[in-house]
Amino acid sequence: MLHFLLVLIIAIVVLVLMIVRFKVHPVMALFIAGLGAGLGYGYGIGKAISTFVGGFGATLGSIGCTIIFGSIIAMSIQDTGAIKTMVNFFIKLFRGKCLELTTGLAAFVMSIPIFGDVTQVLASPLAAIIAKRKKMSMSTMATWTTFAASLTHSLIPPTPGILAVTIALGADVGLMIFWSTMISLFTYLGVWLLMKKWVAVERIPPREDFTKGVEPVENGDYNQLLIKEPGIPPVIVAALPILLPVVLIAAASFAGMNIAKDTPVLPADHPLRVFLAGAGERNIAMFIGAAVCMITGFFMKDNIIKYYKINTGEDCASISEILFNKWVGRALSIALLPLLITAMGGGFSAIIRAYPGIDALGKAISQYNFPGILIPWIIAAIMMIAVGSRTTAGMTAAAIVLPMSGGLGLSPLALALLIGSGSLIGSHVSDSGFWVGTQLYNLNTKQGFKYITLIQSIAGVLSLILVSILIAARIIN
Repeated sequence: MLHFLLVLIIAIVVLVLMIVRFKVHPVMALFIAGLGAGLGYGYGIGKAISTFVGGFGATLGSIGCTIIFGSIIAMSIQDTGAIKTMVNFFIKLFRGKCLELTTGLAAFVMSIPIFGDVTQVLASPLAAIIAKRKKMSMSTMATWTTFAASLTHSLIPPTPGILAVTIALGADVGLMIFWSTMISLFTYLGVWLLMKKWVAVERIPPREDFTKGVEPVENGDYNQLLIKEPGIPPVIVAALPILLPVVLIAAASFAGMNIAKDTPVLPADHPLRVFLAGAGERNIAMFIGAAVCMITGFFMKDNIIKYYKINTGEDCASISEILFNKWVGRALSIALLPLLITAMGGGFSAIIRAYPGIDALGKAISQYNFPGILIPWIIAAIMMIAVGSRTTAGMTAAAIVLPMSGGLGLSPLALALLIGSGSLIGSHVSDSGFWVGTQLYNLNTKQGFKYITLIQSIAGVLSLILVSILIAARIIN
């Protein structure tokens, strides 16, 4: 076991140094570290390569279509102005109060199937406009918008990283969606209540290029805050491609749950359960979401053509070409990097899992009475701080804790939730999301540490507490 730990530590140190110190791309760094670990474990070059490639292929096969379809949904949100509709919905819901939650909750919803960095890009101009209209500090708008995007990106499938972790651990995806959504909501509102006054103290103006021509709203009419543009979709149309896949996946899981011993919610041959088994399969559900985007796109032809030109600088008068060709092409360019990093993480994970006798590590840890509940969280947090990638952190943590799960006494669902919570810790200069947040929301590096790193780390601790309570109460087992 000492040999296993020594090789693992060396592999992780090498991985961190390559990414952080020598700026090696994570795709190449994961391959080198994984292959080196395989050789260190005595697999031989042939077995090391085959094990890594097997893990790479299995991971890519399990999440590839999901990531691609999620990227298509992101393109539709960008070209239809759907996020503006969602922000307007929350402005009306709160009647012009708590305006930081308007872009925050819109980002919360959007970042479930869409990458957190993409969500920040879409939400940042709207956050700047609201800040200008109500004379709010960007410290407030940045905190709750970037936090929301990172929170659901870290915890809720079908976001690629946590989806891959959930599948690797063998947890039920539908149950993971349900519990991670509950935990994320309580975490978001809890941190907001705790820190909302503190983040509002410093005055930071919005970016001028986002607010050119925008004037402050002097009266108290919240309708003056609404983003009024012709052609933006109704809220149900805007949210449907995002929420429908999530609901289908979760519903399929609940339909097969047992309400008593050997008594499922719905019998196996029940027509609704048969339907959900197909429509709620994660790849099919995400395809349905992408298909809804394309179908509804025909009814927003003029708006999509206009926004497509604004967003890409290209002229294209054919709505069918935009929907079925351009969106897919742009989606693939966005999806490629997360696909490869996640799959490489799966290869690295396979190398670690293949070590014989690794299950003894969990038993050894349990003998020292160290709280097993902290192991997945700590490993994910350390990896996130080190490499700045939630996907790499989560996949590495999953690879280490899966073989010892029996000794830790934790279910796959509990492990996935703990790893997702740990990956919220320590977003800083090694994280691309940190730089996206600081640049788009007009923060300097010091302010980024205050309003991104600190806030999200507090969220990681709070979500750990919530998961621990659910485990202790045997609600999650």
